[in-house]
Amino acid sequence: MKGVLALLFVLGFLLMGIESQANPYLAKPGEKAVTLRIATCAVSGGFTHLYTALDNKLFDKYGIRLEHIYIRGSGPSLAALASDEIQFLYCAADATIPGLATGIEAKLVAAPLVKLPYVLVGHKDIRRGEDLRGKVIGVTRPGDLSARLSRAVIRKFNLTTDEVTIRPIGGSQSERYQAMMAGVVHAIVVTPPLDARAKNDGFNVIYRLIDLDLPFIYSSVHANHRILRERPELVQRVVAAFAEAVHFVEKNPDKAKGSIAKAMKIKDGEALQVSYDAYARDIVDRRMLIPERAVAESVDLARQGGTTVRKKPEEIYDNSFVLDLEKSGFLKELWGGELR
Repeated sequence: MKGVLALLFVLGFLLMGIESQANPYLAKPGEKAVTLRIATCAVSGGFTHLYTALDNKLFDKYGIRLEHIYIRGSGPSLAALASDEIQFLYCAADATIPGLATGIEAKLVAAPLVKLPYVLVGHKDIRRGEDLRGKVIGVTRPGDLSARLSRAVIRKFNLTTDEVTIRPIGGSQSERYQAMMAGVVHAIVVTPPLDARAKNDGFNVIYRLIDLDLPFIYSSVHANHRILRERPELVQRVVAAFAEAVHFVEKNPDKAKGSIAKAMKIKDGEALQVSYDAYARDIVDRRMLIPERAVAESVDLARQGGTTVRKKPEEIYDNSFVLDLEKSGFLKELWGGELR
């Protein structure tokens, strides 16, 4: 019996060694966990990977106790990041890049979602893009993301803002949705699962903006200047945990949908499936590389919109952490032949 126990102990030790080699970012045995804070700038199915990682304690194995808080809006979130109230931010990079470009001391360090998840929904009499002529699209404010995307859709269907009115009405997606229901506007751009709700409420899904094939960066990991300077190894571990979360979410759809349901307080099965398909499959980049072109174009758009740009595009992102995942063999071990 003692011989069997000894053999099991040796096998366990060897397996631990193999896992550590395949994943060099794990916490060392007996290492004390470090407590860090991460914020999300909205409540969204687009943050599925963070929600699922927290619910399933994926960060713990990397020696990180991650506290999650919600801060509404990219501006206040970036302010909290810069002041070290939070060390990490998970938010749509297209919303934060203008702020980063003004000189805020933080960088993008990973981008799990890199395509447009947005969908244009509208009243029953709008079945195609051409039917937008003479109609009103509701956006938050002039020049913001919802306005820019609405203009892109109008151009796609060879229409102009003389033919389609873009009306700033403020509010969140849900608030703009209520305005559409009340007839204040005829169409809005939303993200899943609001498109599923729109179908159930009798509205039409007019166009999926992923078909625009525009360079875009959606949910991204931001790290502040202090942790990048003083504890880059912790940034590396957080990035590795996000990479594992991308894999975990794809391989465990029920757990992921459970985390979406919990975070967004929704129970509708169709809405959960729509969210999962969009954020766990359609717009995922398993390598989590931050697209240089998309950053540069976002900075240019911010400059054209009147933002005082103080940083070059290459100064507001750092791909070294995600590149290290591939260099170390971690991603290959995680995905095998599925890495693409």
